[in-house]
Amino acid sequence: MRRPHASNRVDSNTTDQHKMDPTIKLHTHTHTLSTRSIKSKIATSVTLIVLLSCYYLFESKTKSSSKKYGIIIDGGSTGTRIHVFGYRVGSGGKTVFDFEEGALRVSPGLSAYAEDPGGAGGSVEELVEFGKGRVPRELWGETEVRLMATAGVRLLDLEVQDQILNECRRVLRKSGFKFQDSWASVITGSDEGLYAWVIANYALGALGGDPLETSGIIELGGASAQVTFVSTEPVPPEFSRTFKFGNISYNIYSHSFLQLGQNAALEALRESLVSEDHHLAAESLEKVIFMDPCTPKGYSRVVESWKLSPGSLTEKNRVVSTLHSRGNFSECRSAAFSLLQKGKERCSYQHCHIGSIFVPKLQGKFLATENFFHTSKFFGLDQRAFLLNLMIAGEQFCGEDWSRLKKKHRSFKDEDLALYCFSAAYIVALLHDSLGIAIDDQRIEFANQAGNIPLDWALGAFILHTNAALTLEEAPVEDS
Repeated sequence: MRRPHASNRVDSNTTDQHKMDPTIKLHTHTHTLSTRSIKSKIATSVTLIVLLSCYYLFESKTKSSSKKYGIIIDGGSTGTRIHVFGYRVGSGGKTVFDFEEGALRVSPGLSAYAEDPGGAGGSVEELVEFGKGRVPRELWGETEVRLMATAGVRLLDLEVQDQILNECRRVLRKSGFKFQDSWASVITGSDEGLYAWVIANYALGALGGDPLETSGIIELGGASAQVTFVSTEPVPPEFSRTFKFGNISYNIYSHSFLQLGQNAALEALRESLVSEDHHLAAESLEKVIFMDPCTPKGYSRVVESWKLSPGSLTEKNRVVSTLHSRGNFSECRSAAFSLLQKGKERCSYQHCHIGSIFVPKLQGKFLATENFFHTSKFFGLDQRAFLLNLMIAGEQFCGEDWSRLKKKHRSFKDEDLALYCFSAAYIVALLHDSLGIAIDDQRIEFANQAGNIPLDWALGAFILHTNAALTLEEAPVEDS
C-alpha cells in the first residue's frame, strides 16, 4: 500500500507545487509565445524578401526582353514607304528582330513635291498615322522614327531638298514618336548600298563569318543603281567602306550610279533619241516622229512636253513627238550600253566598267534585287535563271505585236507593259555588257527576299541603328 501512496504523493506534490507557485507556469507560457512570434516574423520577412527578389528579377528579365519598336520611312524616287519593325533585346544583349509589323507605301515620291514642299509633309502624315496603328500607344514616346530620302531627292537642288525635309520634320516632331531633326535626311547612295548589303547577309546568316563568303548585292531602283560587295582589290577611298561586326571587319566597295536606275535610264534614252535625230530651234514648236527600238512593235503614242533629266535644253521640252516602235531587242541593248558607257573617256582609274566610275572585278555570289527581280518575275524566270534566259525572253517580248501583248497581259497599264522590253535589254547591257557577268553565270540570283526576310535596304538601316555590335564608318562625300 505504500508504493501507490508514495506515487500519489508525488503526483500530489507536483500539483501542489504548481498551485503554490503559479508564476512559474505563467513565465514558462509567456516565453513560449515570444519565441514563436519571433520565428513567425522572421519566416514572414524571409518569404517577403524572396518574393520581392523573384518579382524584381522577373520584372528585370521581362523588361529586358519586352518588345520594342522602330520606324524607318524610305523616301524613294517613285513612292514613300513606312516600315514598322519590332525587336527584343534579351538578357545576354542579343537583339532579335521582327520584320513583320507592317509597311505602307504612298505615291508619288518626295521628289515629286519639288514645287510644293508642303505636299511632302502631307504624304508623311498619312504614313505616321499608319505607324501609330502598329505601335502600342504607351510606346510611342520611346519608338524612334527616321526618314531617309534616296536618289529621287538627291537629284534635286540642295535648297529644294531642305524645303522638303523641313516639311517632313515638322510632321515628325509632332507625331508623338521619338524624333530628332537630324534623323530626317537624304542618305548617300553608298549608305543605301551598304544597308542593302547588311540585310542581305544578315538574312543569309553570313554576318560574323568569312568576308569572302558574303554575297554582294546589285540593286536596280527607279532613279539609281547600287553595286556593293566585298572586294580584295585595292579600292580608291571614295568607293571604299569598312563595316564591322564585332571583331570582324569587311572591306567593301559601294557606289550608287545616280540617274542610271531603270526609269531614269529610259528617260535619258528617249531624250538621246530626240537629240540625235532632231536639232530644234530655241523658239520652235515642232512635230517630229522617231523610231524607238525599246518598245514592242505596234506601240505608238504622242508625247508632249518631255520630262527630261536635269541639264537638258529647255527647247526640247517644247517638242511634240510621235513615238513609233520597232521592238528590236538587240538595238535597244546597244542603245542601253551606249548610255551606260557615256563619259568613259573621262575615266581616271585603272578600269571603269560603267561610264567614268571605278568598279573592281566582281567577286563572289550576288543578289540582284528590285527591278532585276520584278523583270525576271514578269517573264516567269526562276530566281537562278541565267542572263541567257532573260535575253531570249526579252527578244521574244520586244518582237511581239503590241495587240497580242495587250490581250495576254490585260491587267497591265500600257506604259507599264511596254517598259519590259527596255527593262530586259537594259539589265543585259548592265550586268553582262558592262559589269562582265557571263550570260550563263550561276553566281547571280534574282531575288526580293532571303530566308523569308525582304531584301529592302530600310531593314538593313534599322539593324544598324539598333544593334551595337554593328558599326559602319562615315560615308564618303561622293555620289555622282
